[in-house]
Amino acid sequence: MKQRKIIHVDMDAFFASVEQRDNSDYRNKPLIVGGQPNSRGVVAACSYEARVFGIHSAMSCAQAYKRCPSAIFVPPRFEVYQQASKQIREIFWRYAIQVEPLSLDEAYLDVTYTALCDGSATKMAQAIKKEILAKTGLVASAGVSYNKFLAKIASDINKPDGLFVVRPEEGGRLLLLCL
Repeated sequence: MKQRKIIHVDMDAFFASVEQRDNSDYRNKPLIVGGQPNSRGVVAACSYEARVFGIHSAMSCAQAYKRCPSAIFVPPRFEVYQQASKQIREIFWRYAIQVEPLSLDEAYLDVTYTALCDGSATKMAQAIKKEILAKTGLVASAGVSYNKFLAKIASDINKPDGLFVVRPEEGGRLLLLCL
């Protein structure tokens, strides 16, 4: 049986990145997508500039404001995120016959039998990231491995704009580090 090749692609700070792409006033600034600071709303997503202050998804917007009063708070535009997600998924289907979306901004791609890029999952992940950036103006991180669990862990390494590969002979060592 052929060794599986799985790519996990995860868009970096997806909602916030879309907002920063679409509005230059938001770029390189702490940005929070969600409710307003004086509401009961929560952070749906935040930019990497906001994460420096310890802000993260599902945090109350009031708490996020306390941590970074200079943050820009914007309401979500789900229809725009869905459109960007559709563009990204179209790219995925060019590389994989099996695509398993987990949400608007991440998916597993089984590229075991894909001949593109000389059959190299690493080269495919590089090409996918490059194509996403060219078509959408958004940055993705990718993890490559022989199973979904390790590919997902790998995609979180070197974020944002990361690419990490876990080869079969390295999987056991990475699992021990995660425990």
